[in-house]
Amino acid sequence: MAQVLEFKLPDLGEGLTEAEIVRWLVAVGDVVTIDQPVVEVETAKAMVEVPCPYAGVVTARFGEEGTELPVGAPLLTVAVGVDEEPSTSTSEDETSGNVLVGYGTGAPAARRRRIRPSALSGGSSGASPAGAANGASDPAPGEAAVDPAEVSTSSDGANVGEPIWDSAVESPAPDAPRGVAALDPPYVAPHASEGPVAVISPLVRRLARQHGVDLRELKGSGPDGLILRADVEYAVQGIAGETRTQHTAVRQAAPASAAAPTTAPTLTGGERIPLRGVRGAVAEKLSRSRREIPDATCWVDADATELMAARRAMNAAGGPKISLLALLARICTAALARYPELNAQVDLEAREIVRLPAVHLGFAAQTERGLVVPVVRDAHGRTAESLTEEFTRLTEKARQGVLTPTDLTGGTFTLNNYGVFGVDGSTPIINHPEAAMLGVGRIIPKPWVHEGELAVRQVVQLSLTFDHRVCDGGTAGGFLRYVADCVEQPAVLLRTL
Repeated sequence: MAQVLEFKLPDLGEGLTEAEIVRWLVAVGDVVTIDQPVVEVETAKAMVEVPCPYAGVVTARFGEEGTELPVGAPLLTVAVGVDEEPSTSTSEDETSGNVLVGYGTGAPAARRRRIRPSALSGGSSGASPAGAANGASDPAPGEAAVDPAEVSTSSDGANVGEPIWDSAVESPAPDAPRGVAALDPPYVAPHASEGPVAVISPLVRRLARQHGVDLRELKGSGPDGLILRADVEYAVQGIAGETRTQHTAVRQAAPASAAAPTTAPTLTGGERIPLRGVRGAVAEKLSRSRREIPDATCWVDADATELMAARRAMNAAGGPKISLLALLARICTAALARYPELNAQVDLEAREIVRLPAVHLGFAAQTERGLVVPVVRDAHGRTAESLTEEFTRLTEKARQGVLTPTDLTGGTFTLNNYGVFGVDGSTPIINHPEAAMLGVGRIIPKPWVHEGELAVRQVVQLSLTFDHRVCDGGTAGGFLRYVADCVEQPAVLLRTL
């Protein structure tokens, strides 16, 4: 007896609320195994392959490539318990709770075979719209099909091929029309206090629970009354009802007013690029940094001739090559040991500065998908050789677009080498919620007074942008001067090793 189970977009961690479908890895009718990757999605953090926790036959997919889905929205449905061949069968209990690649039962990859979608949904007349949209076709001669009689139904007689509503995320009202897809605007009962709550995101529900907000008393400002995170935040802040009404009216009237003449300037023409995925996350994080952090920047020019010579000598001695970035990172960790104020974060709610015991060093990397900041864990305990290896590994993952959320979060200090772009200096925006960022410009020959005489030396500009709440200029200047001293005289660093 076949049972159709729905697989929803899982919580990918790190506070992510949505993901964009980049590429489907399976089609309707394909056979999948437990923990087999079925779709590649792009979150605000990274590209992630999502594995399916069920083994069976794909009966429907929800969302085309390029569609952005909230966490908890259906991804696909799978018919489990279908006898594929006499020698193999799948139990409906064979499920995995895993949601990220790299975890699971290690089941072998399935052979891709197609099953007629119409048979799984109870006949050609009742084929799933999602299945039709994904280009499902009749099986070729010799391919298997499922007997419609084997498709189970729910306790109230509804065809399980229909989208399944999860009461923990979103449920239709008792009189809601059957077969409404979970991605459609949620059905709202005539009396919100008696029917289901129009909420899709589980994070919105959690936020409401944390602050004691009754969602049934809120009128959502989203499409068809959908309750958004902003609505809960307004309720938490206790904004007057008149302001809430105006906020809702503006959002609902926007489509109608767009065509009407207005005195406000309207942007017309030009290319519009959605702020989502990595670019959207970067925009949001940088904006938050500017809003919350009172930053300041100091800089100094340093003679890097001796550092470059030391690196050449280290690489000439044999063994793995040491990168310049690794040497700069080693200098940073030594400086942070002397000035721990800069390896910190500000806890606004507690009004406290939290000094962190470990240095998780982020480094800015420009990729085809935009700017990303991979994090080297426990950089303070690594050698220059170990740092070089980790920088190489993470940079390669960044170029391939396969960095995980873990690779991109948890940093405590950032090293930004913008010299690779051929520029001397910059005043970067701090990577929130960190307290500081060291910028390194290009190293180029310049006239320099060396030992009382004018000479051509390899000069670099170093800049430190810091959160003025965690320290004053004296600390920031001391940190930057120590870094410059180590660059000019690498022997200074040896005293701290």
